[in-house]
Amino acid sequence: MAAPSGRVRLALDAMGGDHGPVEVVPGGIRWAKENPHDELILVGDEPLLLELAGGTLPANTRIVHGPDVIGMDEHPAQALRERKGASILVATNLVREGLADAVVTAGHTGAGMAAAVLRLGRLPGVDRPALAVQFLLREKPLVILDIGANPDATPENLYQFAHMGSVFSERVLGVANPRVALLSIGEEKGKGDQRIQRATELLDLADLNFTGNVEGRHLASDEADVVVCDAVLGNVSIKLVEGVTTTITDMFRAEFRKLPLGPIAALLMRPAIARIRAKLDYERIGGAILLGVKGSVVITHGRARSRMVYYACGTAADAVRQGINTRIATALAEAAPVAADGLPSGPPPS
Repeated sequence: MAAPSGRVRLALDAMGGDHGPVEVVPGGIRWAKENPHDELILVGDEPLLLELAGGTLPANTRIVHGPDVIGMDEHPAQALRERKGASILVATNLVREGLADAVVTAGHTGAGMAAAVLRLGRLPGVDRPALAVQFLLREKPLVILDIGANPDATPENLYQFAHMGSVFSERVLGVANPRVALLSIGEEKGKGDQRIQRATELLDLADLNFTGNVEGRHLASDEADVVVCDAVLGNVSIKLVEGVTTTITDMFRAEFRKLPLGPIAALLMRPAIARIRAKLDYERIGGAILLGVKGSVVITHGRARSRMVYYACGTAADAVRQGINTRIATALAEAAPVAADGLPSGPPPS
């Protein structure tokens, strides 16, 4: 929840990510300068962060010392237990203690999720939180989850994700009666592994607008408003799209260079190309929001450069102002507890 004044306070894990504070600090400071009524808390090695900031911080920015970094090859829960000075843990503790409203990290996804679950806790009725991201290739927003938190999701987990994604789509993005679908290898019911088939049975009985299965090709079309999958499938799908969109942009540039009148053609098509590039620009998403925890947590790409960190801060500030997880908690509490056959129609209990 935001501070009573409406001032959003972001705790930015400045040590996380492939590029570390060299990219994270400039991205965060850019956001702070453009949002002077909010507050940025850089969490990391204080002397290093101050140096990267040029020795002077914006008036709405301060540093909290948290010098340790959890590497991508480390076991997240064990590392959090052993390294109390880890920047992601220090940042999450600031939210727990009411000194910040949201956490932003480009670091170890598992560590970010573990810190959120262990220090902030899960919402009532949520077994596992899920990372949800908005898909930008079409006019109406599409929510995909999970894209990184639960590689071994059960049918019951997928069932919970569907409820959380539906609430996010309807109450935050404004999509009326959002269509929920499972990502699978075929549109027909019965396609997919046993986990998908069991999740289909559960969702058929849920109080949701469940439409069945969709395939990967449907992610860019208007077939669903919420697409549910496990973290492996979701992460691969998102990164495939990101790679393809980057390749398409590069191909445009290369083809225009080959044409005899390429520079002139590029100039004439610049407005249209700019609109297309905006839709293909995945960095504007900022990052994925961790749904199902008692607080706002945004996890962005490990390879994020300063521009994407800047957008991730904006995504986190929006999440705080919209009260996303509070809305999810309210919606789950209002859900009918039991379906006609005795199966729960809200998220199964932990």
